Amino acid sequence: MNSSVIVFPGSNCDRDVAVALEKLQFKNKMVWHKETELPKSDLIVIPGGFSYGDYLRSGAIAAKSKILNEVVKAAKNGCLILGICNGFQILIETGLLKGALLKNKKLKFLSEDVYVKVTNNNNKFCKNYNTDQILKLNIAHNEGNYFTDNNHIKELEDNNLIVFKYCSIDGKIGNEFNPNGSLNNIAGILNKEKNILGMMPHPERMIDNIISNDDGIALFSSLLKQ
Repeated sequence: MNSSVIVFPGSNCDRDVAVALEKLQFKNKMVWHKETELPKSDLIVIPGGFSYGDYLRSGAIAAKSKILNEVVKAAKNGCLILGICNGFQILIETGLLKGALLKNKKLKFLSEDVYVKVTNNNNKFCKNYNTDQILKLNIAHNEGNYFTDNNHIKELEDNNLIVFKYCSIDGKIGNEFNPNGSLNNIAGILNKEKNILGMMPHPERMIDNIISNDDGIALFSSLLKQ
């Protein structure tokens, strides 16, 4: 399977994603943001980091990069797109996903491990998870507080487009287990066509028990089943 990782000035998780993809034997290419053509890609990953220093709104400048025109075209043609953390913010800024990512509820940068529940595995990103499975993943963000309007929340719920929710170690969902204030504890969402996933936690950091855990690897292995 062919994958591409988009790299911006300030990206700092691009190599982590590449390691995760290459561990599962994806044929991966790193694509600089100034490029105007994408390699042949079954999957495009927009990684985490602080693209352009997160000036203005997080992801706002990156969304204007030349290569994003090609990413948008690929997305509309059904290519799988994964945006992680800053990548999620960029997907919002391009309009590929709806909503907004606001400052964390306590207005502080968060870097910690959290628990998330898989709320829907009926999609190409989560086939190797079980619904209601609890994952321990890492977060590292200042603007991860997902917000959207009531109509969109209804659309997300009616179409099973909410994939991950913040929870307790035993799967309880509530405000006390919500690290950043995200509406309805949302940690990751799909577009209506289910080929685009945006998520704040970092699955690429959880691919090896020696350094963390391997809770993230099933996301990448799910994509090999296409």
